[in-house]
Amino acid sequence: MTFNRLRSLNDPDHLPALKPEYAHRTPALGLGDFDPPPRILLLYGSLRERSYSRLVVEEAARLLQFFGCETRIFDPSDLPLPDQVEDDDHPAVAELRAHSIWSEGQVWCSPERHGQITGIMKTQIDHLPLAYKGMRPTQGRTLAVMQVSAGSQSFNSVNTLRVLGRWMRMFTIPNQSSVAKAFTEFDDDGRMKPSSYYDRIVDVVEELVRFTVLMRPHAEQLVDRYSERKDRNEPVDTPVEHAALSNHQ
Repeated sequence: MTFNRLRSLNDPDHLPALKPEYAHRTPALGLGDFDPPPRILLLYGSLRERSYSRLVVEEAARLLQFFGCETRIFDPSDLPLPDQVEDDDHPAVAELRAHSIWSEGQVWCSPERHGQITGIMKTQIDHLPLAYKGMRPTQGRTLAVMQVSAGSQSFNSVNTLRVLGRWMRMFTIPNQSSVAKAFTEFDDDGRMKPSSYYDRIVDVVEELVRFTVLMRPHAEQLVDRYSERKDRNEPVDTPVEHAALSNHQ
């Protein structure tokens, strides 16, 4: 598949707000295998030319690359509404799902609008089915949630994103980011200024890398479900498991 909806990242190695002497270049050291690099998909929730949720996602992507991850930022500008196109047969939908299947972890950042996530954010999530052609685009993946606000700090959007992450059977990390008065936190070049808000984004990204690497060898087992094995008619009564069951009776 040719990918036409990935945003390029300007100055990916330039981190003016980061004090590198306090940052672990390998935050997941000792937690698991880092080869290949963790694959992280980032989604944002505004189509404005100066979208602060996109700017936050871009800062997160730079940090993820600093920590050794591979990143993709999806551009939702031509994504149709759910059910607008019959069978969701639209190239933007197909590409979004391909990126989600590719990913091991994700970052979701939405503006707060009328006390909730935006329609653009929800549309992207609604286009990610629990099951798709025998694959599960979100199940077992790690998730970090973030939001930006025009006014005072709020947590409505990140709380909603947590609910959606749980519904999509993702493992949402404990930390989160909420940037208040986002229009004051970026310079004219769209780079985030040094602040406690930026430091929290670094914290979230570090934690996402750690959880993604930690869960990498276990994700498939953690989402293995009895009901789904039953639906697929895949019995698991192997001699080893049968013996273990007998010992507990």
